[in-house]
Amino acid sequence: MNMDDIKTTITFEPGHRLLEITRGDITTQHVDAIVNAANNRLIHGAGVAGAIRALGGEQIVRESDAWVKQNGPVSHAEPAYTGPGRLPCRYVIHAVGPVWGAGDEKNKLRSAILGSLKLAEKLELASIAFPAISTGIFGFPVDLAAGVFYTAVQDYFHSSPSSSVRLVRIVLYDQKTLNTFLSIFNRWQQSALGQ
Repeated sequence: MNMDDIKTTITFEPGHRLLEITRGDITTQHVDAIVNAANNRLIHGAGVAGAIRALGGEQIVRESDAWVKQNGPVSHAEPAYTGPGRLPCRYVIHAVGPVWGAGDEKNKLRSAILGSLKLAEKLELASIAFPAISTGIFGFPVDLAAGVFYTAVQDYFHSSPSSSVRLVRIVLYDQKTLNTFLSIFNRWQQSALGQ
């Protein structure tokens, strides 16, 4: 089975905006922008950032270095962006998630998600794909991250009805993380429906 075959979709009204959760590789996503789980200096080491560098090429590194040189460290709320290099998207949005244990982690993750969505809107993009920001080496618990993602995307769609962003895709590499996200999203949906 192809990893990208496992997918669930939630539709938000008004405007028929979509939130997809899928198992796959974020570097292969054919969307307007993919989100890199970045550090604040845009040093592309391991994990998602390393995969983006490996497949996207040195153009992303050069543009990242230039962005930090011009603007300073990247904040949680205001991500950076670069071209895609050799990736099949139009942009890479570099979002800085929180390190678990640093304090105020939920709000920082929410800021990174909303900042990425607002930047995608500013760039007039229709689709964006996220990894599970901060759940790798930054240690953010997956179940808590799933809840933050759900409420942040829901709130963004409801508060920005004229946004160009029509599709938000969360791309999860392993089955365990996918199962956790699906379970948490299902719980949030049932709660929203009063079940």
